[in-house]
Amino acid sequence: AAGGRGQRGTIKPKANFDAEKDAAALKDAIEGLGTNEKVLIEILTQRSNDQRQLICKAYEKATGRTLEKDLKGDTGGNFEKLLLALITPPAAYDCHEVTRAMKGAGTQDCILVEIFASRSKQQIKALKDVYLKETKKDLIEKLGSEVSGEFSKALILLAKGERDGSDSVDVGKAKEDAETLYKAGEKKWGTDESKFIEILCKRSIPQLRQILIEYKNISGKTLQQSIEGEMSGELEELLVAVVKCAKSLPAYFAERLHESMKGGGTDESTLTRIMVSRSEIDLLDIRAEFKKLYQHSLRSDIESDMSGEYGDCLKAICGGDD
Repeated sequence: AAGGRGQRGTIKPKANFDAEKDAAALKDAIEGLGTNEKVLIEILTQRSNDQRQLICKAYEKATGRTLEKDLKGDTGGNFEKLLLALITPPAAYDCHEVTRAMKGAGTQDCILVEIFASRSKQQIKALKDVYLKETKKDLIEKLGSEVSGEFSKALILLAKGERDGSDSVDVGKAKEDAETLYKAGEKKWGTDESKFIEILCKRSIPQLRQILIEYKNISGKTLQQSIEGEMSGELEELLVAVVKCAKSLPAYFAERLHESMKGGGTDESTLTRIMVSRSEIDLLDIRAEFKKLYQHSLRSDIESDMSGEYGDCLKAICGGDD
């Protein structure tokens, strides 16, 4: 689907859409006595991202102010961040998350891992284009100055978009690659990480799926088990994410969502990013995988974990209970 838009999202374009009418309703909701959060949620979660861009234009035309600025002035905390994410074009949102991951002391590797492991070649190209347009700098160079070692090599291969885009599978080649990985890891004292990086970051997704099957046949272990046993740190995290995404993107995101809500605290930024960025692509599939993996619905987790407007807005994006 164009621009990474799948057919399995929870949010679809609204029929009989009227940007001017929506902009006027938002203006009333924001300018009235006490912001009417219900209206903000209803409008912004029940329109597609393309439609929200038209609402932003109409809003600025009607008020002389940007919707972004008014939302920042009138809402706060995680609810504000969630609404701002909804009105940002997908490629720009990815770009801003990558930028945020590189800011400050210590890079937030988990964001870089999630985005570069899960996005398609087209999506990665689109986010790099936004980065260049907004900063006049090359994202690959910036990443190179922020991360180092084998992790950096793998991340930069993914960021360069060097993955093969073909849909066909060559079983013989998959066996060869599986053999190479086995010799570079399990069979050898010390791991040759460069072989793992080369194969996992460059082969097509259908080809990787075949390699996973062949590897299990040769080694008796899954490739994920081998990576977890042989490697550590960010490189392990990245290559495991690549393997999980090759197997099933919805299952990978279901697991990330579950991790963002379980235990002591909630990782709201991950929750926001995944819910918004998958809402028009595969959130229905993610919900199904979530139910399969954890025996309860994604919505019930959001309900028990999140309250207030932030929770209401997430539930509106999530859609039904499974």
